[in-house]
Amino acid sequence: MKQIVVLSGKGGTGKTTLAAALAQLASKEGRVALVDADVDAANLELIVSPVKLEQHQFTSGRVAEIDEVRCRLCGRCEGRCRFGALVRLVDERRVLYRIEPTDCEGCSACFHACVHGAIRMKDRLAGEWFKSQSRFGQLFHARLYPAQENSGKLVTLIRQAARQAAAEAEGEYIIIDGPPGVGCPVMAASTGVDVAVMVTEPTVSGIHDLQRVLDVAGHFSVPAVVVINKHDLNPVRTEEIKRLCASRDIEVAGLIPYDEAVPRAMTRGLTVLDDGNERLSSAVAEVWTACRRRLEG
Repeated sequence: MKQIVVLSGKGGTGKTTLAAALAQLASKEGRVALVDADVDAANLELIVSPVKLEQHQFTSGRVAEIDEVRCRLCGRCEGRCRFGALVRLVDERRVLYRIEPTDCEGCSACFHACVHGAIRMKDRLAGEWFKSQSRFGQLFHARLYPAQENSGKLVTLIRQAARQAAAEAEGEYIIIDGPPGVGCPVMAASTGVDVAVMVTEPTVSGIHDLQRVLDVAGHFSVPAVVVINKHDLNPVRTEEIKRLCASRDIEVAGLIPYDEAVPRAMTRGLTVLDDGNERLSSAVAEVWTACRRRLEG
């Protein structure tokens, strides 16, 4: 199977819009699995109309918890926590110790200090992930709970689930809607893929962010192509992006024009191909052709 990830140096560049359209085109040629790797703000499901088939918990790290029955109130744990998670409470009857789970970093200092076995370390529930059936294929997506870490680990988990499902179904493609930026989840979403589609816009910040995400792809030896969204809004910056890509020997796989049909389709839960706009459909088809050429090559 071939894996394609759609990335951008920042959010709001049209990454999810393009990923959904590529998945639609890929589904016409073979079985497709989709991954929404933006676990902090997943939104691919708004376009591909999934029906949830499975729901799983995601645990990451550990958190301390006090068993009030076994606690002898000896105070040995007090002051051991460097993060202020262990608090001493006084009510009308007695002194109590409590651990605030949102402040606990799982260092286990209080656990080792307690000689009565009243403190235990338990797995921290950090999010959930889903297997769904969309109109283009099975979709693997997730939700990381607020203030939780290890988003890269969650991305890796749903990618593994997608690869396993695609292998069992003899799937042809895995289309990954990557997270924005250049952090850990981006690395987890892009390592080992066959081609990365970098979506950018012809702005100063767009060019800067494109350079950063291309650096990440280059560091991990991920083959990349570039797509310039809304290219006709700033022809000067578009030419600047083309020169940047030429200097790095990177193909500009497509130029997508600005069109109000895009937000119109999004608000209706449709892809840009569903809207029937020939200009947009032709531009997206060129991107898919470039991706297939890269995959076959």
